[in-house]
Amino acid sequence: MSVDPPSVLIFSADIGEGHDLPARLLADQIRRRRPEASVSIVDSLRAAGPVIHRVIREGSERTFTRFPRAFDVAYFAVTRVAPIRWTASRAAYRLARPGLAAVIDDAAPDVIVSTYPGANEVLGRMHRRGEIDVPLVSAVTDLAALRFWAHPQFDLHLIIHAESTAEVRARAGVATQIAHVSGLTDPQFLEPRDRGKAREALSLPERDPVVLVSGGGWGVGDVTGATRVALATASGSTVVVMCGRNEALSARIAAEFRAEDRVRTVGFTDRMGDWLAAADVLVHSTAGLTVLEAQIRGTRVISYGWGAGHIRGNNRAYREFGLADVASTPAELAAALTSALRSPRAADLSLARLPAAADLVLELIPTPT
Repeated sequence: MSVDPPSVLIFSADIGEGHDLPARLLADQIRRRRPEASVSIVDSLRAAGPVIHRVIREGSERTFTRFPRAFDVAYFAVTRVAPIRWTASRAAYRLARPGLAAVIDDAAPDVIVSTYPGANEVLGRMHRRGEIDVPLVSAVTDLAALRFWAHPQFDLHLIIHAESTAEVRARAGVATQIAHVSGLTDPQFLEPRDRGKAREALSLPERDPVVLVSGGGWGVGDVTGATRVALATASGSTVVVMCGRNEALSARIAAEFRAEDRVRTVGFTDRMGDWLAAADVLVHSTAGLTVLEAQIRGTRVISYGWGAGHIRGNNRAYREFGLADVASTPAELAAALTSALRSPRAADLSLARLPAAADLVLELIPTPT
């Protein structure tokens, strides 16, 4: 048995922050536990080659921000129409396999983790064909719509919501291990944060309502409309618009609301723990980790403004499990905001008691004797 330091390869993707952030956090956690470990994070779309990168990365940003209905149609086709799904799967394997295989050969990992579901089908097919002979782990950071997250060739599925278990099991089968874990969100969320102190640190009003409006890392969805509704509905509120890395959105918000001193814009930030602790309500368009982070902080969540593709499935699950409100129109958003401000939610720090994702990943690596 090898006595070399453990090697972990993490495949992510530069699509918003929903895949890169958990990849970085998991890598940091592994290094803290095993300082001698070799941990690599690789953008799976770049590794897959220029065609895949152009179609998925560049095409996704264009459709997410400009043509959500086109994304909705494409997502329906590849998830619901069997011939299209089969053709897309084979094409992805043929195009992406050489690049991913080269990365794997170079890293010689003891275990492979994917935080990007688009890589899972290719990795799973490679595993089934014997081209990968180490354990595969899927780090699942959505609540539902998990067709591409869950795969029967993966040994371990790490989930951030216990409610995801049934869907992962149905798609991945009885052999895979499923674990509800911590470690895929920033460590700051494992510690309590006083709302008053968070507001003071961010120069927010001490008592008036604070509403965050977020379009995720790419600033997608009806962010402008949500801001208008929040201003009109929440009397005396401060509305903080989280624009992510979308500088054009930030400029539009600043221009449209330049005469409104209740509106603030924020770009990409590493202080989400404080922003969510300070806020009463989060209006968010893209599901994922931010919703969990808001629940930890006790911030009420309303999903609004996009609702295409996999977000549609997550919205159904939010309703089913009571994890977030869902609004489809400005009128529904106004009603949901009114209700949320009247019904505050307590912080939930139970995440801190869950197993650490890094520990379960490292357990898949045989220990030399």
